[in-house]
Amino acid sequence: MTLIKSISGIRGTIGGKVGDSLTPVDIVKFSAAYCAELRKKFPKKKRLKVVVGKDARLSGSMVQQIVCGTLISCGIDVINAGLASTPTTEMAVILERADGGIILTASHNPKQWNALKLLNNKGEFLTAAEGAAVVETADEERFNFAEVDSIGTLENKDFTDAHINAVLKNSFVDVAAIKKAKFKVVLDAINSVGGVTMPKLLKKLGVKCIELNCNPTGNFAHNPEPLPKNLTQLSAMVVKEKANLGISVDPDVDRLAFMCEDGTPFGEEYTLVSCAAYVLEKKKGPTVSNMSSTRALRDITEACGEKYYPAAVGEVNVTTMMHKVGAVIGGEGNGGVIFPALHCGRDAYMGVALFLSNLAHKKIKMTQLRATYPKYFISKNRIEISDPKVADAVLKKIAALYSKYDISTIDGVKINMDETRSWAQLRKSNTEPIIRLYCEAPTKKQVDAIAKDITANVSAIIKKSTK
Repeated sequence: MTLIKSISGIRGTIGGKVGDSLTPVDIVKFSAAYCAELRKKFPKKKRLKVVVGKDARLSGSMVQQIVCGTLISCGIDVINAGLASTPTTEMAVILERADGGIILTASHNPKQWNALKLLNNKGEFLTAAEGAAVVETADEERFNFAEVDSIGTLENKDFTDAHINAVLKNSFVDVAAIKKAKFKVVLDAINSVGGVTMPKLLKKLGVKCIELNCNPTGNFAHNPEPLPKNLTQLSAMVVKEKANLGISVDPDVDRLAFMCEDGTPFGEEYTLVSCAAYVLEKKKGPTVSNMSSTRALRDITEACGEKYYPAAVGEVNVTTMMHKVGAVIGGEGNGGVIFPALHCGRDAYMGVALFLSNLAHKKIKMTQLRATYPKYFISKNRIEISDPKVADAVLKKIAALYSKYDISTIDGVKINMDETRSWAQLRKSNTEPIIRLYCEAPTKKQVDAIAKDITANVSAIIKKSTK
């Protein structure tokens, strides 16, 4: 497996040759390169401070020891957050006024994966340009280690309670209403950090929590991506326990999906939609999501007389747009809620608190709440291409072929069919020889027809281009 260096960090599988997976050598190189780039950013500071946190992956402790040791050897003072979610580590950077942070998680990837996700001094992910600079510095080994008198220090500190307390103190979270509702939930935390941290939040909210896969062993009970096909156990448990809802988080607790009281998925695309609807009732303002997310967010935002803004795929692209337009809420359709009144990062704890506040105010069942939002169907497809170089030509020709519609080329090609409230987006993969095709429409029949038509045209272009 090739080591992947992208806007999402440095990730790979554990075990294998240098460059082919995430080995200890790679971990040292990229950690040291990150330190070198930090020093360029803060040339006048004698001492730099970096927060390090990890999820419960099997390789987490090993990777964390190497990262912390490397940072210390580079003269960096390390705040070791230990077992900490991605949003908690991001909050820790803010709380400690640190110069940066490193999160050790491969998010929803299987247990053999791990990654270094790099943060700036605001607790937000590095930009594409900043990430590219770290990769270049690592590849060229343009980093140095400190003399013995200048090596860094190590402090162990837990930030989970501080993070949860910040969520509870936020004015948008109605703790009293949630307690009054006396919710009963089933939590599937996929045997990672959410299994020990999310119950703390739910307890303080007065929610009865039935724990499923909450022992943080790192041996994930199922595929860790919170998609309906992976949450059949949660679905069955919600029905069996007669719970009000089910909650699913991914291994690093930045993605959030819900299950309705009848065991049907609420839809991870609608996690953000529901939280945004609640926030917009209390505070008007723009919203942002990536271009591959449901149109429903745009619909509810415009219904409030506010402006919706699309961003390219990638959390940093979404947060950059949110800062630019002053968004009151934003995120991604994969269940990632970003609420800037707390911090600008996907945060399942904040998502749960906002969602339960909304449900408590509405005083209705999950299935009824879901029915109040615009109904859309999303289709996600892969189109194989034998020659990756053909992808750019395909996207260009598809844009021309569908030019009667509003075309955006901010992220691949997005075809906005506003008359039918439908859209399609084609993006080339950075890691596989495929083109991803996402389509959305108000009915399944419509979305299937759009996907079929575009797939046929793409296949014809590929066939013609390879002759």
